[in-house]
Amino acid sequence: MKKLAYRGVGALTGMAGGLISGLVFKQVWKLLAGKGDAPEATSKQYGWGEVLVAAAVQGAIFGVVKAAIDRATAEGIENATGTWPGE
Repeated sequence: MKKLAYRGVGALTGMAGGLISGLVFKQVWKLLAGKGDAPEATSKQYGWGEVLVAAAVQGAIFGVVKAAIDRATAEGIENATGTWPGE
């Protein structure tokens, strides 16, 4: 039952994390590039370098946000139930 509850909470926090990381990336990209939107991989007006840098920055931000949310969720589950999720 605890695993099922964790999966449900994990799914919700995962969606929230995706949303948060998208918002954070947009702000970081504005600061780094001085442009409103990051380049799409298929945008002809951007070169390889800019497209790949944007993808790397976006991936790093997503990974950090996901890890932070997953860790906080696991600690919250432990505080609520007394057991670490997955054990």
